[in-house]
Amino acid sequence: MSWQKEIDELRHREALAKKMGGKEKIARHHNQGKLTVRERIDRLVDPGSFHEIGTATGVSEYDDDGKLKDMTPTNYLFGHARLDGRRVVIAGDDFTVRGGANDAGNFEKALASERMARDLRLPIVRLIDGTGGGGSVKNIETKGHTLLPGYDGRKWVYMVENLATVPVVSLALGSTAGLGAARVAASHYSVIVKETAQMFVAGPPVVARIGQDLSKNELGGSEIHTRNGAIDDEAESEADAFDRARKFLSYLPPNVYEAPPRGPQEDDPERKDDWLISAIPRNRRRVYKMRPIIESVVDQGSFFEIGAKWGRSMVTGFARLDGWPVAVMANDPYHYAGAWTASASEKVQRFVDLAEVFHLPMVHLVDNPGFLVGLQAEQEGTIRYGAKALSAVFQSTIPWATVIVRKAFGVAGSGHMNPDRYCIRAAWPSGDWGSLPMEGGIEAAYKADIAAADDPAARLTEIEERLEKLRSPLRSAERFMPEEMIDPRDTRPMLCDFAEMAAPLRVPGKRAFGFRP
Repeated sequence: MSWQKEIDELRHREALAKKMGGKEKIARHHNQGKLTVRERIDRLVDPGSFHEIGTATGVSEYDDDGKLKDMTPTNYLFGHARLDGRRVVIAGDDFTVRGGANDAGNFEKALASERMARDLRLPIVRLIDGTGGGGSVKNIETKGHTLLPGYDGRKWVYMVENLATVPVVSLALGSTAGLGAARVAASHYSVIVKETAQMFVAGPPVVARIGQDLSKNELGGSEIHTRNGAIDDEAESEADAFDRARKFLSYLPPNVYEAPPRGPQEDDPERKDDWLISAIPRNRRRVYKMRPIIESVVDQGSFFEIGAKWGRSMVTGFARLDGWPVAVMANDPYHYAGAWTASASEKVQRFVDLAEVFHLPMVHLVDNPGFLVGLQAEQEGTIRYGAKALSAVFQSTIPWATVIVRKAFGVAGSGHMNPDRYCIRAAWPSGDWGSLPMEGGIEAAYKADIAAADDPAARLTEIEERLEKLRSPLRSAERFMPEEMIDPRDTRPMLCDFAEMAAPLRVPGKRAFGFRP
């Protein structure tokens, strides 16, 4: 009465599946400097924690008596595992089987992995190598007909739902195109491995048909996509990509129905770094480094930057304040003096959405001279992207703390907080703000006066000196804007107090709008 025979056959099928594409294909994969999907999963998750679902799915070959001769496994693996103790969904492409293209059970398993993340409210990590379940011309012959796009649209529906519900991480670990590329882009956080991974809408063989003869890296390497915003970060190796995925998830809750967990409290919330008193040059034309300031005011070693190589006039990332996870946004004066460019504005919008969806309080260090001006800015449609960024800020409901370290000018400068909600707002004595910068603005405002003067240059100097006396931020503070002027050395204690006050205000649940990838 035992069912051992069937269990033995199941184990045999599972063993065949774990051979993947065979020794030759695996060796070719390794020679390209890449791990197999099963090796990747083992390196990413906690040891022994991966539970695979659908291991025996594949295309089987039978003899005349109906006995199994061989089986080619599907090239999409998924299941659940522990990652630093937290349960997550893992989904990965097996490039050793038909280059990761759509195969038996692939579509159904891909749907199941996204549904699993959504319905069990678990983060999902996608290990993408190939088309990610997308199409192949060979499918025309296999299926006997062509496929009308839209049939597999449910994948996209589930992916969009997950962006509003659970953390989504995608790692581009090989050449990925079509739907695979779309899956990388439709993430909260994406990483591409330098040299061994590429991403494109269509790969070199297809692009060659339109007269562009390009290598994989020339067409879609990390140098391109981490600088245009399609992918957040570049990893030096697959191990580096796995480390980044773990760290990103450590700041977030498992889903929007929970609050982000508090981390270790290993840094004195009252710590004050004396060098901050001279961090900002008195000469307004001189630049300075913003990242050391961020590192100084957050818990030591906790700043995790996201998207460092695109939208470079803005710095974005996660950090902790007395253990509490927060989102951090700051201008970088080394790039366009910190102005909001088209790409920086897009980066702001995307990052504010991310913080909003997962209930992370925002810390905003401001040195914003306004939108980038000039022909390039107009050609790139900066004002449209800027309007989207402002909308994201003004729609936000998360607790918000702003520290104006230097400039805040014009329409872009107004986007340092949601004016309809209470914001902890303070300024350093280096603060400098207005409708537009005095430099250049004087010539426009006093044009007629200067032109009518016997000595226009002397009149310009006279006006500059007169207005300079009114420029002190302490004058603005007399009118309660900003609400507080602080010693830069007091910034960390103030922000740690903010994080403590914000913690109980992080209300779990879905937001009125989701994440806009």
